Amino acid sequence: MNIEFNKNEDINKQFLYELKTRLKKIFLGGGEKASSKQKEKGKLLARERIKYLVDKESEWLEIGAFAADGMYSEHGGCPSAGVITGIGYVSGRQCMIIANDATVKAGAWFPMTAKKNLRAQEIAIENRLPVIYLVDSAGVFLPLQDQIFPDKEHFGRIFRNNAVMSSMGIVQISAIMGSCVAGGAYLPIMSDEAMIVEGTGSVFLAGSFLVKSAIGEDVDNETLGGASTHCEISGVTDYKHPSDKACLDSICKVMGMVGAPLSAGFDRIKPLKPFKNPEDIYGLIPDSREKPYDMLEIIHRLVDNSELEEYKQLYGQSIICGLGRIDGWAVGIVANQRKVIKTKKGEMQFGGVIYSDAADKAARFIMNCNQKKIPLVFLQDVTGFMVGSRSEQGGIIKDGAKMVNVVANSVVPKFTIIIGNSYGAGNYAMCGKAYDPRLIFAWPSAKIAVMGASTAANTLLQMEKSSLAAKGKLITKEKEEELLKDISERYNEQTSPYYAAANLWVDGVIDPLETRKVISMGIEAANHSPVTKLFSAGIIQT
Repeated sequence: MNIEFNKNEDINKQFLYELKTRLKKIFLGGGEKASSKQKEKGKLLARERIKYLVDKESEWLEIGAFAADGMYSEHGGCPSAGVITGIGYVSGRQCMIIANDATVKAGAWFPMTAKKNLRAQEIAIENRLPVIYLVDSAGVFLPLQDQIFPDKEHFGRIFRNNAVMSSMGIVQISAIMGSCVAGGAYLPIMSDEAMIVEGTGSVFLAGSFLVKSAIGEDVDNETLGGASTHCEISGVTDYKHPSDKACLDSICKVMGMVGAPLSAGFDRIKPLKPFKNPEDIYGLIPDSREKPYDMLEIIHRLVDNSELEEYKQLYGQSIICGLGRIDGWAVGIVANQRKVIKTKKGEMQFGGVIYSDAADKAARFIMNCNQKKIPLVFLQDVTGFMVGSRSEQGGIIKDGAKMVNVVANSVVPKFTIIIGNSYGAGNYAMCGKAYDPRLIFAWPSAKIAVMGASTAANTLLQMEKSSLAAKGKLITKEKEEELLKDISERYNEQTSPYYAAANLWVDGVIDPLETRKVISMGIEAANHSPVTKLFSAGIIQT
């Protein structure tokens, strides 16, 4: 091991420590006091419910843990957007689990809560995963109702998705384990089956205070919408249970009887661990996003037995394409090469930049994977497409458009891991969020932006100086440096993977060693949904 490797390892393990520290804080939800109040009611906390529900010793893949991180500070914050979502195994069956966290503002719905629920439902729809809702919510957070209620991608879209999933035959089971009021009352009842916990679960369109205000009737919440009312009188709910655990046990029994899903037929053999040590990744990723490194060495620590069958190995070398396996699943890998390359023509190609030949190669490889029905894995560390007169005359726009077109029209499942830079149109061509990856995760070393921080900061500084000059103001050298520092700090914060995760531009930030699990569970989920659309490259010029 050399000094550079050890330095990289120290930096990346510091990133990992930060990740774990942030997650630990988020996992506390609304804090100890709020948790104690839930316990006093005889309820399990949201994470305890999930832990009890999922199969012991099975994997859990959380989606959106950092959602709303740093947001809503004026309202006391909203850790994990007040709802926990993820893919887990219940009675041996992969499911999407959505659980309200009542320790966070009584499980009230913030704008990001709706967005996170919609993302979880989107994953379930794409992969035809059964959905289990553990409902415990006070409804819409009224001070922000205008950002939650009326638009297409707001609260109402969730119920629309309930109906769509039912029409698709996707199983939905709801457990009412606390409050379930107003519009939110439709979610469990639009599921295929609704369970309710006696004494703590309640569901109604209007609570007792609103009923008194609206029609003058005096009635308590239990009579209005408790377990006995809905299981014995209204017939709204299907099962009544004496406790959280009894309710969760019932869900397990029901899931244990659900028929086997259809298969997309993605190829899988007995998994092998990488031959090269995955922990080397910490020493291979540079301490700076500007430094080059060999992406092939990263790939060798992700794929089974460290084996990759490279496609057009000596052509278009700024992108690596190849076939390999991850946890036994056959995958096609498209990755940005980060080292500086000398081509056979004697040209130098810079790491992380997409050149015309690489875009052409990647487009053809993606088409081949679609033909072979092989899922695609994109490993992003991209600064964009090559610019300059030579590239423009060589048709970089045409070749870049070809690659973007093929990624957009790909019908096999796509999975994206942002390792380092994810800049500009490079983000699009390498299957950024706008191009429908089934899952998209970032490493702590990721940076997501229109362009690099130094370039952007200097551009913004020039704009600021021009604006001041137009007003007849001149700035000193000291003031200019101060402005540049402020702009750089703000820009760097916005390019952080945690900023992206807070906004759900990525599904989460992960330890690089979790990458194989993410991709394997993602393909297993995708295998529940047969590919029915035909691949078409559109009107691509070849």
